[in-house]
Amino acid sequence: MSGHLHGVVQTTRTDPSRVLEEIKRQTLEQLGGLPGTLYGPIEDALKADSLKGDGRNHHFEDQAALWVLRQQQASHVMAFRQHVSQGFEQFRSPGTAVGGLGGSPLQLVGEQQLAFDLDGERLTEALDQRYLRPLEMIQGRLKMLGQALGSTGGDNPLGPYRLIRAFIALYSEAQVNESLRLRLFRQYEQELSRLLGDLYARINNLLATAGYGVGMAGPAAGGPARPAEERRERNTLDDVFDTVPHRDPSHDHGGAGGYGGDAHAGHMGRADGGAHSQVSPADVAAMASELAELRSQLHAWREGLIKAGGLPPTHQQPQRTMAPRRELRVEEVVGMASLLQPEPPDAYARALSVSGRLGETIRDQLYDGARRLGFNPDQTCFSAEEDDAIDLVALLFDSLFRNHALQDRARRVYARLVMPYVKVALTDNAVFVKREHPARRLLDAITEACEGNDGETPQDRDLLERASEISQRIVSDYNEDLAVFELAHAELDALLAQHRRRIELQEQRAAKATYGRERLGAARSQADHAVRERIGEARLTQAVADFIATPWRHHLVQVMLRENEDPKRRAQALALGDALVMADKLAAENRGRELADQLLALQPIIVQCLASSGLDDSAAQHGMAGLVRALATPDKERSEHPLPTSAEVEEDVAEERRLYLAGGTAQVAHDPLLAQRMRQLEPGDWLRLTNTQGETVAVKVAWISPLTSRFLLVNRRGVRALVASAEELAVLAAAGRLMVGAERTAFDEAMRQVRRHLDRVI
Repeated sequence: MSGHLHGVVQTTRTDPSRVLEEIKRQTLEQLGGLPGTLYGPIEDALKADSLKGDGRNHHFEDQAALWVLRQQQASHVMAFRQHVSQGFEQFRSPGTAVGGLGGSPLQLVGEQQLAFDLDGERLTEALDQRYLRPLEMIQGRLKMLGQALGSTGGDNPLGPYRLIRAFIALYSEAQVNESLRLRLFRQYEQELSRLLGDLYARINNLLATAGYGVGMAGPAAGGPARPAEERRERNTLDDVFDTVPHRDPSHDHGGAGGYGGDAHAGHMGRADGGAHSQVSPADVAAMASELAELRSQLHAWREGLIKAGGLPPTHQQPQRTMAPRRELRVEEVVGMASLLQPEPPDAYARALSVSGRLGETIRDQLYDGARRLGFNPDQTCFSAEEDDAIDLVALLFDSLFRNHALQDRARRVYARLVMPYVKVALTDNAVFVKREHPARRLLDAITEACEGNDGETPQDRDLLERASEISQRIVSDYNEDLAVFELAHAELDALLAQHRRRIELQEQRAAKATYGRERLGAARSQADHAVRERIGEARLTQAVADFIATPWRHHLVQVMLRENEDPKRRAQALALGDALVMADKLAAENRGRELADQLLALQPIIVQCLASSGLDDSAAQHGMAGLVRALATPDKERSEHPLPTSAEVEEDVAEERRLYLAGGTAQVAHDPLLAQRMRQLEPGDWLRLTNTQGETVAVKVAWISPLTSRFLLVNRRGVRALVASAEELAVLAAAGRLMVGAERTAFDEAMRQVRRHLDRVI
């Protein structure tokens, strides 16, 4: 999806039948051949698995069943296209039966059908969650399209439910075992994930361009939009109910549609073009209370700083206590912001580099816009609501830069967005409390694209460039129609879906590498313990002591690291060390014949041990000869030898400790209750971690070691940040350098930090 949105809003609509046919055409064009794309990757995976020789016996069965499916590929593609097409026909005429998508409710269901249905439900739920917002937008627009067709409309014909049911209808009656069924579902999910983001963005754009869904706040479908001033004066609770999506209050900060339930409480930005659910009056009241509390905090913060002389004169608004001055109306301030919106964002970029300067800069720019529009700043002032909007935007952007690893090159992207978001806050203050607000979702996506992104890889550079393009599009296109944010978010989120998959792979690699290090460390520790047991207080020749401390220790580590460790091989390796100590004792007691028999029996094992250290056969034989010469002299000097030290920590692990733990270990003094709290962390939990230089980064628990119970923390790029025990995390938390329970999205976390900042200043 590319291009701008000028001219999208129409007063007349395209013929709904033509629009539905075009949606059907694009859907079939993009998804119609999906069954034919599944078999190749699955066949490659089966071949790779069979070459591993992992002992499984179902690969041949899977390959045989897959071969049968491939013979029917053409008919599968035709049947799939037919099932998808039938979904569009049922949408046009909901009473029409759609064959193949479900049987009689009283029909007995076989085990295979039940397995397909259960897997289908899981996949449908996952895709519904992944594409929640684009699907909400499509559903709302399709509802308008259905009304234009004279129909109540059926299920979304291109939604996950329809696509999964079409898939199940193809394969549920085929001879497919469990293993192949799981592979088919997995590959189908991958293909859908690759295509749906772009398809949904295209269909949303198509519907909006055709006049379905953009400007939905208008008085009638396709009618002229109300003037901005009239839209801002709709302040009834019914208006709030129609526009606030249903949310689980336990997962949201809440908030109402206006500041503290005053005259602005009803304006929720109805131009978002999405489908919304109703909320109860209790939910609205809770949201109003939440936002009223935020506003109260903001006022106390502002008054406290003014009394302390901590705010510049432009912010103190002394005119309110001197000669009466007219408060600017919202539409007047929005006009100033619109005038400034396309201008270079250099002033905001400079302000973002200094914490606390952005609010002053925004006001300076708005005062300049007021002069250019003919307003006299000496005779006018901002209203309390306008001051709140400006301060909250400034605090929000400041918080994003303080608490997220945003590089300097991202500063201009955010600087461009400052004035558009001031306009959003002035006309639709729900952006600060409404989790599903389109402007909020777009800022989350842009932050996800920019956070920690130094542009090292082509994919990272592509993300930065796309974020920059989208910020420029917002500047050029935003004119109080939130559909601009919706479409921009859909486009960027489709690209981020691929990026998230790369991050998942990066996390998996980090977990595997960490587990490998831990296994190596554990093997080294066990080998060191075995060496100490055999050298200990024994008096040995230098050659035997050196052999045990180096080649034998290395051989023992290699044996312990092998997958599916053979207990016999491990016992044999340990027995070699005991036998060498015994051989040295026999030599000291001048028991030559027994020594010779011992060495002859040990020769193959000793050569194998030397070979595992990288020596070729000749070098291994030479090492064996040196050991025999040393033991051939009974009066060879024997003494105690120093015990080996513990294995050194790898360089990258040492760097982590310098950054975060400063050499701490699990044995440092810690709060047991805090440590217990840390042990309750689970993979997927987000935290805020601050290093010894005061730099804070969002980190996620990516993996918990089954070997040491340590936690692998990765940043938002999936790169390992720290591996630490619960005790070490407790030390960091006690020092105020680890905060548990960080929000998942950047906007939520920024607003949380804004509240904490206001509390501290108060």
